[in-house]
Amino acid sequence: MVLARRTAVATAAAVLLAVPLGLPKFYLLLATEILIMGLFAMAFNLLLGYAGMVSFGHAAFYGVGAYTCGLLLKKADVPFAMSFLAAPVVAAAVALLFGLLCIRLTRIYFSMLTLAFSQIVWAIAFKWYSLTGGDNGLIGIPVPSALADPRALYLFTVAIVVLVGGLLWRLVNAPFGRTLLAVRENAERAEFVGIHVRRVQLAAFVISGAVSGLAGALFSLFSRGAFPDYAYWTKSAEVLLMTLLGGPYVFLGPALGAAILIALNSVVTSFTEYWPVVLGTVLLVLIYVFPGGVTRLFLVGPTAPARAPGEPR
Repeated sequence: MVLARRTAVATAAAVLLAVPLGLPKFYLLLATEILIMGLFAMAFNLLLGYAGMVSFGHAAFYGVGAYTCGLLLKKADVPFAMSFLAAPVVAAAVALLFGLLCIRLTRIYFSMLTLAFSQIVWAIAFKWYSLTGGDNGLIGIPVPSALADPRALYLFTVAIVVLVGGLLWRLVNAPFGRTLLAVRENAERAEFVGIHVRRVQLAAFVISGAVSGLAGALFSLFSRGAFPDYAYWTKSAEVLLMTLLGGPYVFLGPALGAAILIALNSVVTSFTEYWPVVLGTVLLVLIYVFPGGVTRLFLVGPTAPARAPGEPR
């Protein structure tokens, strides 16, 4: 089992590194976008799949990360390394602030409060013209010359995604990850055996927010800009759909969901002007046929609950 896992990891790493050698520029950019959104989806899934918390406003941290990196590079002339690393730090601080208020509530009330906070972030980005550029966005973010070439940016993205993804993997397979599963399955019972449920949920919320901010910073480099749409509720819905499509109970499920959604969107939009109808229909069929995510075809994740949410006991 261990040998098979190591072989799979080595094969995946070889494929990721070989991609920029032969792909045309369009597909290279598509692969970069998939990697970034896959990281965002895995960060989101730390809450949904492992902690059982549904956030409707996770785009706030993605947007905060994008604007933090972009503003420091464009307006403050801060060195690249400091600007890039500041993104997850600021996103974590915002997640801590929001989390202290949000985790006091549960279920739909928690979800709606995260949505409300996300809309506040979007409104600030949309209205503060002097700082964020308002609805025009922050355009022309300077990128270091070493990352100006799409292949260099792709390899940089691969390195960040693999490193952070590996850290998330270690985290969810550590005692903290098992504690999250206990809280997801039965918060009252977890509290009874001595687990500080709110503290664990807050930690997961902050970590997820930080990684989401890092993904936002990567996308600001990829797009050379930061825009209010990054923090809008539709971006939160997008990452939720990716996670559900790939499978929230398998670690790499959300990343696969991101790949499927972005690839489908690219293919469908190039063939028909009615792409929203076609894409929506395809996604509905996929989610209906694979209610546990596409990864359920290959593997039932060890984190899958004994019953689906809402299913009778």
